[in-house]
Amino acid sequence: MLIQFKRQQNRLEPLNLTPHKPQSINNITEQTNSSFVEEILKELNELIGLEKVKYIFHEIYAFARIQKKRQEEKLYNEPMVLHMVFKGNPGTGKTTVARIAGKLFRELGLLQKGHLIEIERADLVGEYIGHTAIKTREQIKRALGGILFIDEAYSLARGGEKDFGKEAIDTMVKAMEDHKDNLVIILAGYPSEMEWFLRTNPGLRSRFPIHISFPDYSIDELMLIAEQMLKQRQYDFTPQAKERFKEQLKNLPPTTIVNGNARLVRNYIEKLIRCQAVRLVKKEIVTRDDLILITEDDIYSATGNYL
Repeated sequence: MLIQFKRQQNRLEPLNLTPHKPQSINNITEQTNSSFVEEILKELNELIGLEKVKYIFHEIYAFARIQKKRQEEKLYNEPMVLHMVFKGNPGTGKTTVARIAGKLFRELGLLQKGHLIEIERADLVGEYIGHTAIKTREQIKRALGGILFIDEAYSLARGGEKDFGKEAIDTMVKAMEDHKDNLVIILAGYPSEMEWFLRTNPGLRSRFPIHISFPDYSIDELMLIAEQMLKQRQYDFTPQAKERFKEQLKNLPPTTIVNGNARLVRNYIEKLIRCQAVRLVKKEIVTRDDLILITEDDIYSATGNYL
């Protein structure tokens, strides 16, 4: 089977060049798995922005397929080490991409379950000697067959040599070796803090070969995210409200966007929907369009209390 990529509208999609042949049970199973993979890649492609992030996962997809084919042909195949570092500000899609990665790795046969266990320092670090190793092993056990996603991972090194966070790191590193074929660990956090964390423990960088940067969203990308969120909820902007919403985003301090990104937009959209409800509940007659449309009045009501 040859796997190539075709580029359509700045998106990469798998192109299957398999010659036509009669279907067996194995062929049907492979095609079913392929359809699931295509759905997952479509979900990845539909994320706003993150083009470099998407490309890396298409590389992983291609690498996994080709290594499997080399294995079938009795050729040497490279081991798949998929532990990753995600560097990005809040709301840049790190957790969302991790969930999609779990599903993709499951369908590619790289993980048995593909589920995501999202944890932070408090879930790993105990209160006395030995407690941390127990807690860490418990979280690793929950994540076996899937992805262990450690948010703000740099906090494990903030207490210095005597802090129990070091014990969590040591236990995690051992688990990476013990369960190398059935566990992916993703360390995530702010870019500068993650770089500092990796410098405090030089051995970690080589154990996490895939480093992915998640950029902040532009104003245009935040607008697309807002419209996507409204569409998913069966709402829409009026033209005037859309312009007013974009104007509000442009007027935000850059630090506000950096510290919020898509999360900021989600909170704002939820506020708009509540403001619309307050406006509509006072009307005697409410039409279908009324229920769908977010108006400029809703923007003004929301910004008075939120932005």
